[in-house]
Amino acid sequence: MNLVDRVKNLLLSPAKEWEVIKGESWSTADLFTKYAIILAAIPAVAGLLGYSFFGLSYGFGAIKLGFGTSLTWAILTYILSLVGVFVLGFIIDALAPSFGSTKDMVASLKVAVFSSTPGWVAGILNIFPVLSILVVIASIYGLVLLYMGLERVKSVPKDKMVGYFVVVLIAAIVVYVIIGVVVGGIAFSGYALSRSTF
Repeated sequence: MNLVDRVKNLLLSPAKEWEVIKGESWSTADLFTKYAIILAAIPAVAGLLGYSFFGLSYGFGAIKLGFGTSLTWAILTYILSLVGVFVLGFIIDALAPSFGSTKDMVASLKVAVFSSTPGWVAGILNIFPVLSILVVIASIYGLVLLYMGLERVKSVPKDKMVGYFVVVLIAAIVVYVIIGVVVGGIAFSGYALSRSTF
């Protein structure tokens, strides 16, 4: 698998690419070492640079975060995004029998990992924090990939597809909200503490 081709094909011709992915042999380790840990670094590194040099915009000004705070944010974002993908894969797998599919952790992780592609790639925009909202918008396309991946890779019956997707989506929202709260709470509490000392 060529990383650049995989990203391009998932973004431009996802239906065809999911069929290719379905037939590929992967291990859990390979899904992370050859794909997830590489792409998940994009938003983390971009955010590190963006928060350090450009800062967070508010009204007519901006708050530049210290390098230490930005680094903490980047590390937490990186690690927890990978944890989040693994948890999402676990949820997809655990719910599969209830919606006419079968338990297959590798297949479930394929869906979780590859459907995260748009958000990871768009994460380059974190280098300009004012554009971070575009990362969120791009991540919505990941939901389209998630639906298509569940349908094709997990072979969910059509009459149960919507229910499966909705339940997985709700679970994913809960997981990533928790991650967002943890990252924000730990990283930016350090910034608030440093400001209170002056």
